[in-house]
Amino acid sequence: MTAQNRLSVLFSDIAPADQAALQQRLPTHWHAHFVQNERLVVSDVGDEDTEVLCVFVRTRVDESVLRLRPRVRLVATRSAGFDHIDLQACRRRGIAVCHVPDYGSASVAEHAFALLLGVARHLTQAHERARQGSFAYRGLTGFELEGKTLGIVGLGRIGRHVARIALGFGMEVLAYDPALAQSLDITAAPIAGVRVVTWEQILQSSDVLSLHVPATQATHHLLDGQAFARMKPGMVLINTARGALIDEAALLHALEAGTVAAAGLDVLEQEGDLSPEVPTGCGGLGCDTGWSASSPLLTHPRVLVTPHVGFNTSEAIARILDETISNIAAWHAGRLRNRLDEP
Repeated sequence: MTAQNRLSVLFSDIAPADQAALQQRLPTHWHAHFVQNERLVVSDVGDEDTEVLCVFVRTRVDESVLRLRPRVRLVATRSAGFDHIDLQACRRRGIAVCHVPDYGSASVAEHAFALLLGVARHLTQAHERARQGSFAYRGLTGFELEGKTLGIVGLGRIGRHVARIALGFGMEVLAYDPALAQSLDITAAPIAGVRVVTWEQILQSSDVLSLHVPATQATHHLLDGQAFARMKPGMVLINTARGALIDEAALLHALEAGTVAAAGLDVLEQEGDLSPEVPTGCGGLGCDTGWSASSPLLTHPRVLVTPHVGFNTSEAIARILDETISNIAAWHAGRLRNRLDEP
């Protein structure tokens, strides 16, 4: 193996099972280092040679991280989202950035409906009641999805998949997308059966609102107190995108006021920092401990929370690993795929 062909890659926030799967896929001329911790520190093995940082959503890549790794020329994130990467810092240093834009459209969309069905039929409470030996059904009256209006915020790959599932349930589907909102023809529906509407219309008309936009400055607290005040009373909120899209204090107020009847959340705004005791050495996305009840949403009787597992299917994980390796290999060959920012 020549020095020219050799490639040093540092993988962070990697669970043992994912590491084993990656090692079976890696080209023989790659020199790979694996760090289970999500936080990159200067003592990490292979720092001095690292040319590629391969991270997941909990690893923050900023100027301080890049300064300690002067040979890095590519940051490859094993995710569609990239709000954990300082793109400006990468650009200043001539570092390319790539992501995996379409690994889990089906996985996340299906999880959105798992949350919705769980909320609609009180599955958590019903399961607990049955485990305790009670088969009383009072207090567990749910609602049907058929005939309800689903509002989808964001018509990217996941949003479109959600729309197709919703149509299969017999729901009326409305959609709002900031990109489409800037179009001269806002009524142009990208999917048969989906009606594109304004922000005001989707808030006022949706029985269920499902979020599928990235976390950016423009979408931070997209659902705030003013947005909740304009919603159809008694609506259900589903979020499998990013926690920062919702002002959680405003959501709690809306739950108490009855504006929001229930919520299904796979993401929380501070999901990695709910407790000061959150460990830093967890493998994979989430930690085994640290999800304390310090967030009122975790214990609210009308909120169903899952620990950011919408992506977590065997099919999606395999696509993540395969696409990530393809991204890095293409960059090494001079053809960068799924690029996020020009250096």
